[in-house]
Amino acid sequence: MKKILVIGGGAMGSAFTIPCLDNGNSVTITEPYSIRFIKNLSSKNKFHSALKINLPKKLKFRNFSSELLKEKFDLIVIALSLPGIDFIGKELMKCKIRSPILVLTKGLKYQKKAKKIFTISKKLNNDYKLKNISILKGPCLAKELVRKKQTSVIIANKNIKIAKAIGKLVSTRYYLIEYSKDVVGIEVCSAIKNIYSMIIGAGQSLNSSSNLFQKSVIEMRYLTKYFKGKEETTLGLAGVGDLYVSAAGGRNSKMGSYLGKGFTFKIAKKKFMPYETVEGEQLAREIAPFIFKKIDKKKIPLMINFLRAIINNKKLKIKV
Repeated sequence: MKKILVIGGGAMGSAFTIPCLDNGNSVTITEPYSIRFIKNLSSKNKFHSALKINLPKKLKFRNFSSELLKEKFDLIVIALSLPGIDFIGKELMKCKIRSPILVLTKGLKYQKKAKKIFTISKKLNNDYKLKNISILKGPCLAKELVRKKQTSVIIANKNIKIAKAIGKLVSTRYYLIEYSKDVVGIEVCSAIKNIYSMIIGAGQSLNSSSNLFQKSVIEMRYLTKYFKGKEETTLGLAGVGDLYVSAAGGRNSKMGSYLGKGFTFKIAKKKFMPYETVEGEQLAREIAPFIFKKIDKKKIPLMINFLRAIINNKKLKIKV
């Protein structure tokens, strides 16, 4: 039995504990700042308000603290939203963590001083001196995973042996794992698909959405190559696989549908999704300064129009 710590009590972090528990591990989950999820996880029935399900009683909840981080864990899983990456990076660095780290968070970080965009694993390594970082991405809706619907994901690490060792800890008959050395490509694809799933969701018919899907894949291939990832990764689980599931039933696509109906982001968020994290919007604000200055706008027209709509809080207008 291995000890796993999941940091992040939201939908995905909580859902991820299910295959970990089913694989015979001792699993502890903690939540640094969401009062809502702390109440959910610390309650007697562990009813998760986002997943609409009672989590297993054998799942242990602990209050977040430096003392908790310093305990010996065989794997530490980061499942916070993008804005929480700097917070947890600082905390793990202070505690001089040496345990293997698995990052579920999808996103990219823009560093103003360097004027560069970094993947999450690269930022954690560069800024917070964290080692032994693997990433897990792919087409996975938390509400389906928590109910043990068959799910395929990919773990990436330049050292495949490390990726496979983590895969053994978390894989089950319903949670299937693939592996890759293309850490950059996997992270870029899994991040930008959140933006493109919003764009696809803005299509007001299957015909327009399918056209947007096709054009999104072309732009994703260009951006993946631009950031030094492998183009073929775009066609894998972290690329079109994740894009499909997000466009078909994710929160980003849901928000995109409201944008397609003429709502600005701020109005749609307040009116329809006040308590839901929209990763595509968070990423848009993070990378927009770099995209506008550094990348050929003619190569990524969908991305450019979307970023302008989010940053300026304007109605989204997409021509297909």
